[in-house]
Amino acid sequence: MSTFLQTLMDAVAVGSLYALIALGYTLVFGILQFINFAHSDVFALGAWLTWLSATLLIRISHGQGTLVNPVVMGIVIPAAAILGCGFIGFLIQQFAYKPLRNAPRLNVLITAIGVSLLLENTGQLRGVFGPYPQAAPTIFPDKVLGHFAGVDLRLVDVLVFAIAITLMIIMQFWIYHTRFGRAMRAISHNFSAAALMGINVDRAIAFTFFIGSCLAGAAGFLYAMKYPQLQQTAASVWILLGLKAFVAAVVGGIGNVRGALLGGILIGIVEFFGVAYLSSNYRDVYVFLVLILVLLVRPQGILGTAAIEKV
Repeated sequence: MSTFLQTLMDAVAVGSLYALIALGYTLVFGILQFINFAHSDVFALGAWLTWLSATLLIRISHGQGTLVNPVVMGIVIPAAAILGCGFIGFLIQQFAYKPLRNAPRLNVLITAIGVSLLLENTGQLRGVFGPYPQAAPTIFPDKVLGHFAGVDLRLVDVLVFAIAITLMIIMQFWIYHTRFGRAMRAISHNFSAAALMGINVDRAIAFTFFIGSCLAGAAGFLYAMKYPQLQQTAASVWILLGLKAFVAAVVGGIGNVRGALLGGILIGIVEFFGVAYLSSNYRDVYVFLVLILVLLVRPQGILGTAAIEKV
């Protein structure tokens, strides 16, 4: 039983990370109906911005002969990761996707892949993050909060899950109960009609990219706290994490905020229980098997709705 509960706890924590990244995919798809494949690289930037800002704070404090205030670290570092990723997402939208808004979908897809490669290789430059793995400094010590049925309840796991739930509730409220959320939903149906109703389409889309990238930055920060050893930005681990988050969005119902959370946790459970009770050699296979099954049985995802078009 203790093994089962520990596996479940680990699965929910990692699944919550997938859910945070999937929320970004869902927001962009919901308004523009395309997949931003550079989103996983923005997530990687969030983890590396965590390392960079923490390292700079520690160096500054050591140069002054003082210790870094933990409260300052707990505020400045996540803010740097989240806002930095939001700014990168805004730039990507303005300079890569906005000029192609009326172009064929294939053009946008190729551009997304190009932006992804640009971010991966730029991050490896020595003047940016460098070509070598780095260990992120400890901000929140991953201490054990308590024991339950032989299972350790760890601080970082609780933070990851709590933040994912909180952000999902905020996004759900923002999209369905605010004026800006109504504007986003109007744009997702028809750009031209929304503009005729007085909605600033460019501002709404730019802000959506900003928020989605901020969510990726939050996920990157939490990932760096849970797994401090960061691989270089072009490492396959980031691409795979982004793909699993995309699978989570599709399985839950892409375009559905609650579906992103459900899909992320479901993918985490399938992955970790498959490793624990079947074989670790097929860790990634379990995830994509779930994707295939869902696409065969319910193509719109668990919480998604089928689009009906009149012809």
